[in-house]
Amino acid sequence: MSAVYGLYSTPSAAQRAFDELKAAGLSAREIIVLSSEPHEEHEFAQRDKKSWMTWIAALGGFIGMATGYFLTSVTQQWWAIDTGGMPIVTNWTNMIVIFELTMLGVVFASVITLLITARLPGKISPIYDREIADGKILIGVSDPREGSKENIERALRTATRNVKTLP
Repeated sequence: MSAVYGLYSTPSAAQRAFDELKAAGLSAREIIVLSSEPHEEHEFAQRDKKSWMTWIAALGGFIGMATGYFLTSVTQQWWAIDTGGMPIVTNWTNMIVIFELTMLGVVFASVITLLITARLPGKISPIYDREIADGKILIGVSDPREGSKENIERALRTATRNVKTLP
């Protein structure tokens, strides 16, 4: 595995390098961005912003609610107790179970979606530098295309002199 990356002290310098790499013909998916803190106001941090997590959590809640209603009503109908003319299935008494299973569905759906979208557990990034923990932002390319290494290095050097190459 070969890689070329630069370490940047400020988000604006990292954004300049990101823009230069895109201008050199690389897509946003080919560029690796690593940082110890979020920089949501910059374009380089927007790559994985869109998510279906809200809708999947709502679906999990709906499935949990339907399951809670089904379990409580079926259980009350199978083991019917003489209630003296009152309905056997009473939703007011079942609300606690329905609520708990709704929340369980939301939590399970959210955790599973988080693990899948964050690719956890998964591969560790092919590029890492210890200076990221000190607040630097890494912008780089793993396995650059044949003959593009020099263009990538030139694009990364526009904002920093700290460009490194892995063989």
